[in-house]
Amino acid sequence: QVQLVESGGGSVQAGGSLRLSCAASGRIYSGYCMAWFRQAPGNEFVGVAGIGRDDRTTYADFVKGRATISRDNDKNTLYLDVNSLKPDYTAMYYCAATLCRLNGNVPLGVDAYTSWGQGTQVTVSS
Repeated sequence: QVQLVESGGGSVQAGGSLRLSCAASGRIYSGYCMAWFRQAPGNEFVGVAGIGRDDRTTYADFVKGRATISRDNDKNTLYLDVNSLKPDYTAMYYCAATLCRLNGNVPLGVDAYTSWGQGTQVTVSS
């Protein structure tokens, strides 16, 4: 099982940007799908962005154009760059990993992922 540790959260003003990082303890091969999820207080986990084989990416509609997910397999690190932050982006952000499916699709459902980090808090003030 892969161990994941997120970092990069903090307090940011609306309109600002930040980069979240997720360091993996084991070797993350390109065959792994990785994703970012968020959970606002009292709400369910919501998929934000995912990356899979050949760096294929998928984004939730609410972050399209505002976020970029990327990975560095040599550094075993996943990233999420988010700009034009809005107060409703305030949440705990988690990274997750799983072996990609043969069809190449990158899932954004919680049940698809087998390894999870502890999360990093992002607070966006207006």
